[in-house]
Amino acid sequence: MYDIIDFLHALILGLVEGFTEFLPISSTGHLILFGQLLGFNDDKGKVFEIAIQFAAILAVVWEYRSRLFLTVKGLKSDTSSQRLVLNITIAFMPAAILGFLFLKQIKYYLFNPYVVATAFILGGFLILLAERREHEVHAESVDELTWSDALKVGFAQALAMIPGTSRSGATIIGGLFFGLSRRTATEFSFFLAIPTMFAATLYDVYKNLHLFSIDDLALFAVGGVVSFISAFFAVRGLILFISRHDFTIFAWYRIIFGFIVLISAQMNWVDWGNH
Repeated sequence: MYDIIDFLHALILGLVEGFTEFLPISSTGHLILFGQLLGFNDDKGKVFEIAIQFAAILAVVWEYRSRLFLTVKGLKSDTSSQRLVLNITIAFMPAAILGFLFLKQIKYYLFNPYVVATAFILGGFLILLAERREHEVHAESVDELTWSDALKVGFAQALAMIPGTSRSGATIIGGLFFGLSRRTATEFSFFLAIPTMFAATLYDVYKNLHLFSIDDLALFAVGGVVSFISAFFAVRGLILFISRHDFTIFAWYRIIFGFIVLISAQMNWVDWGNH
């Protein structure tokens, strides 16, 4: 049975997942760090992460429920709905194919503190570069994306299989480099997260089905509800934030966090092994 400390840990990790999943700062890296510090990084902890990640996806679905409903409703006749679904499908394919072919090798060879830290730091400098270059925007909304825009963002998302890269960071910053406005890149990243994270979650559930237990339901519920609520506010907050600011603050955060990863690994504070 679980005690109050276990539920407190579930609450903390739910907050970490919800607030970091859709920001360009890598939720995986943060969950490893906090899971290790809280002593919640065993097989059961990994299954718990599946549950709170699923809750975070639902937050995006809920936030964009009206747009998603209208898109599904208009698939037969509305060209903008058809274009959005086509673009999401195209953008989803690179990560799906490369993940199917190489995910095991990536986890085996690349999941170490030096790769994670390097991805954090390089990602930070790429954000700085993206923000300091002259923006040539040709897509002010997701309805203006072309299939080639979607494909480029899809390949950017595939880079997120490298630990520490951040799925949202790769897609958003990739979008900026490819001529999307900040809002367009961010919203398309949210839409693309739905099939990508659903697929990853279903795969993880299938792979770890034997670890699920009805006894864990209360703990998962606490983490899931907290993850949903915090992800909901993170999504809304990010859209509001980028209407007035750029992504520079996230760049410096990534660089600092990258050095935290290096120091914590060097001092043996955190086990950054295969996760």
